[in-house]
Amino acid sequence: MILSKYTSEFKYNWQLAAPVMLGMLGHTLVSFVDNIMVGQLGTAELAAVSLGNSFMFIAMSLGIGFSTAITPLTAEADASNDSKQAKATFKHGLFLCTALGILMFLMVFFSKPLLYFMKQPTEVVELAIPYLNLVAFSLIPLIVFQAFKQFSDGMSMTKYPMYATVLANLVNVLLNYILIFGKFGFPALGIVGAAYGTLVSRLIMVVYLWWLLAKKEKTKKLVTNIKLFVLDTLMIRKIINLGAPSALQMFFEVAIFTAAIWLSGLLGKNPQAANQIALNLGSMTFMIAMGLSVAAMVRVGNQKGLQNFKELRRISFSIFLLGLVLAVIFAVIFLLFNNSLPKLYVDLNDAVNFADNTEVVTIAAKLLIIAAIFQISDSIQVMVLGALRGLQDVKIPTIITFIAYWVIGFPISYFLGTEEMYGSMGIWIGLLAGLTSASILLYIRFNWLTLKLIETKEK
Repeated sequence: MILSKYTSEFKYNWQLAAPVMLGMLGHTLVSFVDNIMVGQLGTAELAAVSLGNSFMFIAMSLGIGFSTAITPLTAEADASNDSKQAKATFKHGLFLCTALGILMFLMVFFSKPLLYFMKQPTEVVELAIPYLNLVAFSLIPLIVFQAFKQFSDGMSMTKYPMYATVLANLVNVLLNYILIFGKFGFPALGIVGAAYGTLVSRLIMVVYLWWLLAKKEKTKKLVTNIKLFVLDTLMIRKIINLGAPSALQMFFEVAIFTAAIWLSGLLGKNPQAANQIALNLGSMTFMIAMGLSVAAMVRVGNQKGLQNFKELRRISFSIFLLGLVLAVIFAVIFLLFNNSLPKLYVDLNDAVNFADNTEVVTIAAKLLIIAAIFQISDSIQVMVLGALRGLQDVKIPTIITFIAYWVIGFPISYFLGTEEMYGSMGIWIGLLAGLTSASILLYIRFNWLTLKLIETKEK
């Protein structure tokens, strides 16, 4: 009976989160398709995409993390039927995300020479640079899309970003096939072809989502006739105060996974390619938890607007429970198929690269065992973080994520990740330690804060 007060929310939580999950999976599937198609070219090409994307992940984490400020503010305005506040949140969020997208593009574009100083395999660096030129520019439409997406999520209209992402994926798959391998009379561009596919698909994604929102009666007036450069300083400050810590939270987590890519690169191209495979598979299951995190942000934001903190706590725990069940299922899948899943990424019939490909699969299979274990802690930390963002509590969680990933996780990865210690396995043991620390500390923060809010209101 006690359990039913949480499980009764599963259906609505799933309806709200499922489109977000599919949309987030869509972003990961772009990378998944790139990896599988590029993996057919060789392990050096796969490692190059991994290295190029390591720079992209850092920039994306800052842009996507910052944009999450739009969701709780929009959800609060929507619950209060304050359309003026909702439009102001969207307009200022869109302006800031556009500016941030341009800044992130310039940051990645001009940081390319750093690749030569990171002790990465030379052939990998030379392949990564032309790929990075185009993918860096795609950051602008990607972060602009995030402004539209977070606004749409905040209005509880989570289906529309999913539709846009599905369309973008179809375009990406088609363009990858044509441009990577040179089909239908087009030149074979290799990994640069994958970069063109990513850029074009992200441009289409923005335009299509805006068109969907502009057609809908609920949001038409909120996303059209916007005076983008008529700005309110207080609103900008409010979004920055929420967005900057959220960006840092995501940055601290993504940066440790990026550090894992660089550390694996020190071990050679095959460990780096194996790391990319395990990371890509882990990212896909993580997007399920991310969907529930957005659901937590929206529903907590709504209850905060209504000042109903007991209901807020009950709904949050229902989301955490659902996420935990799904995480256990994914952990079992990774344990059962850890030897089979990496084989999707390489061509074991390639006689020339057979030794390299076999080594990549062997290493990736071991990493998936650790990935199976951290499914649970990774899911918990991101869902609790979403609930805290819904409460607009971002400063203490930022400190927590820094401690978990960079005071606890990274030193363990660095120490255990050398050839003399445990190599790739050691790197991932550090990731597990960081994620587990984050999940425990963030849960303690959420539990304390919600009990305090309930107690304060009852006085």
